[in-house]
Amino acid sequence: MLAEQSEVLDFFRRHPPFANLPDDVLATVAANVEVAYYRAQSAILALGQDNHQWYVIRSGAVEVFRRDGQLYNRLGVGEFFGEQSLMLNRPVRFPVTALEDALVYLISDETFNYLFDNFEHFADFVEVEDQTRLRQSIAKVEDDDSLLTAKISTLITTLPVTVSSTTTVHQAAIRMTEENVSSLLITLNEQDSSGRPAQVVGIVTDLDIRGRLVAMGLSSDIPVADIMTTELIYVQSHQFVFDAMMLMLKYKVQHLPVLKKGVPVGLISHLDILRYESQNSLFVVKSIFNAQSVDELAVLLPEAQACFARMVHQDANSQMIGSAMAVIGRSFKQRLCELGEAELGAPPVPYCFLALGSMARGEQLIVTDQDNALILDNSFVAEQHDAYFSALANFVSDGLARCGYSYCTGNIMASNTKWRQPLAVWQQYFNEWVEKPTAESLLHSAIFFDLEGVWGQCQWAEELNQLIRQKAQTNARFLACMARNALLRTPPLGFFKDFVMETDGRQTNSINMKRRGTGPIADLVRVHTLAVGSSARNTFERLEDIIAAGILPPGRGLDLRDALEFIAMVRIRHQALDIELKREPDNNIEPEHLSDFERKNLKEAFQILSNAQRFLKFRYQPGRVS
Repeated sequence: MLAEQSEVLDFFRRHPPFANLPDDVLATVAANVEVAYYRAQSAILALGQDNHQWYVIRSGAVEVFRRDGQLYNRLGVGEFFGEQSLMLNRPVRFPVTALEDALVYLISDETFNYLFDNFEHFADFVEVEDQTRLRQSIAKVEDDDSLLTAKISTLITTLPVTVSSTTTVHQAAIRMTEENVSSLLITLNEQDSSGRPAQVVGIVTDLDIRGRLVAMGLSSDIPVADIMTTELIYVQSHQFVFDAMMLMLKYKVQHLPVLKKGVPVGLISHLDILRYESQNSLFVVKSIFNAQSVDELAVLLPEAQACFARMVHQDANSQMIGSAMAVIGRSFKQRLCELGEAELGAPPVPYCFLALGSMARGEQLIVTDQDNALILDNSFVAEQHDAYFSALANFVSDGLARCGYSYCTGNIMASNTKWRQPLAVWQQYFNEWVEKPTAESLLHSAIFFDLEGVWGQCQWAEELNQLIRQKAQTNARFLACMARNALLRTPPLGFFKDFVMETDGRQTNSINMKRRGTGPIADLVRVHTLAVGSSARNTFERLEDIIAAGILPPGRGLDLRDALEFIAMVRIRHQALDIELKREPDNNIEPEHLSDFERKNLKEAFQILSNAQRFLKFRYQPGRVS
């Protein structure tokens, strides 16, 4: 054996993932490696470059960067890079530069793929190491300038200005002028008896003074408490700028108090976010609310698609993307309701427009249909009032279709008289569905039990959500029926854990990732959510409550969360690619177009789903006491 080969072999034996390989395999690998030398600051891998080698550092160190030039990681002796482009069969996404003079072993893609496919411990170590680096990167997001990853604390420049609730409006206005601020936080008093900061009870803005005092002809000597907004929407200092923006868009507020351990540490406005990242695509929502007609709304579909694609390229996770697209969807509905009322006149009785399904869960993507309904005031009389609400429902539904939200094939829309009913009727619906479940009502429950008010009397939606929690949690028979219904959609794995393709005659060589992946997970998580009485709507947040309740075997909840994220991101990336290639995006993927890495992990994710479904069947049996 040549001395050089012996040295390589000795090095591999001392470093994972080579250490556990058979000696003959290790000797073959060592005999076929190439050695490369890179001077300090020289480029090793460039962004977008085709790569056919795996790199193992023999000496020296390298730096790995994101696409935007931000530092991603530093690697030293025994560590490796370049595996992502090999596993995904894609150009380099993370460029690499020599931090200091480096000696690197080069292993061909053929050799890497052979080791990855034939030695489980090798594949596991590479994948785990790669995921570990990702988690480390996520843990460092405060150093990233992206809207998606920057902490709210980066926007805070000064402490919030506060006044007590007994301060007059005149004094408050003077204080705002002196401090050069457009809003004040209102407290009960300056300090409590323990010397801690006082409790924040409201907020007053320039707009409040104009609209609630001057416009109403009130005296400026009244207490500021008389015109303040008491229903505070706030964020925690550790949350992301993205979260603050979503809250502003959802609740249509322009100021958000920032709390840290319950104490106000700042106050941010929409202008702060605009100044931070004025070009971010998510401000398509602003365009939605500025639209003056359905025609103007319809032309915003490409912007919504571009927003989706850019978030994918910014490495946002599925929860961020789903939340953003749901906000955009709700914004379309809200603006269409406004335009509908402007065209039809004021509603004859109060109402609430509902979002259902993925939009209500904050999990909407670019390919979606519309599921919606109307709650009407109990004073509703069909003969007198339904003509108006029928026209409004059709206006909104037709408008959504023009904006890219296709009509629901199951007719779960407010344009259907059955789903346009007074609150009392909805309560009757839900009571009957829980107490007397049928095949049809179980299908309805799976849709309507994920609901959110988006316009009008949204508190009615919360009343219905509370009713659902109260009724379902104590009804073992209903939970068993919901569990059985959640098992109707199974993951696409055969007896030998090979993919089972769609057999509907349309996509015979593909898998519908919504119908066979994210949908079944949402269904089974919904059952557990009802069982533990959780008020969460988002599937990831529901999983947190389920894990905390301890109803799943140890580790199963975390596995299910990771499986959901992986399946969702495969679906998301597929849709983003369709948009980039100017193809009609859909939910179908062809496994033959996936990389070995994606296929392997997708099978594992589907297996986790299968295991979760078996546990669901076991736990929720008719007559079984949990």
